[in-house]
Amino acid sequence: MRRARGFTLVELLVALFAMALLAVLSWRGLDGMVRAQEQTRARADELQALQVGLAQWTADLDALVQQPQMNALDWNGRVLRLTRSAPGDQGAGVVVVAWGQRGGPEGQRWMRWQSPPATSRGQLDEAWRRAEAWGQAQGGAGGAEVAIVPLLEWRLFYFRADAWTNPLSSDAAVVAAAAVPGSPAAPASAPAAAPAADAAGQGSVPGPGGRRIVTLPDGVRLVLALPPGLAVSGELTRDWVRPTVGGGRP
Repeated sequence: MRRARGFTLVELLVALFAMALLAVLSWRGLDGMVRAQEQTRARADELQALQVGLAQWTADLDALVQQPQMNALDWNGRVLRLTRSAPGDQGAGVVVVAWGQRGGPEGQRWMRWQSPPATSRGQLDEAWRRAEAWGQAQGGAGGAEVAIVPLLEWRLFYFRADAWTNPLSSDAAVVAAAAVPGSPAAPASAPAAAPAADAAGQGSVPGPGGRRIVTLPDGVRLVLALPPGLAVSGELTRDWVRPTVGGGRP
């Protein structure tokens, strides 16, 4: 009778080595797929956050409300403050919104701040002051703060007199304090006077009580410098045209 022949020790070791090699290669392939999926998901989240932020930026400008003797839009070189109708209910009052660049544990980010709805002059004055404090990274600002995307720097330009200019330039157009034609109507209980105007005081005219009122530009150009490594990096430009401007001049 022929005796059955089994595997030798060498053959068994070779087989185990081949199986281990296949397992390592399979694990590396699966790990690469998981990493690729995570990176794709992160890029998609970054892109969505940027799109939502830009959409909110446009919505804030579209909902601008100019009260008598009040600046509806104010840029001091660091933070943009504006007054807009409260989201949702048109009769809820007016909110103050601030956009700026703030630092934190994750670095510099483009951020948005919004006050609670204001239905009186005192509430709006307080919200305007808190927006300025938030722009200067001071405590006690309150309100709702949202981080949009990482940011290197950002710039603003106004479209006035058929040209894009620095918002703080001395050749800014000015108007007397009055509601802008076609702008959303403010609630009857909304305040009728403005807080202090921008620190530069350029492009404005004196109002009652020494206040300075700045006219709304025909358009606003936003320039974001996004850091490398994001879904969208480099310089990004977004233009907004005031709805009451005809002809699409900007």
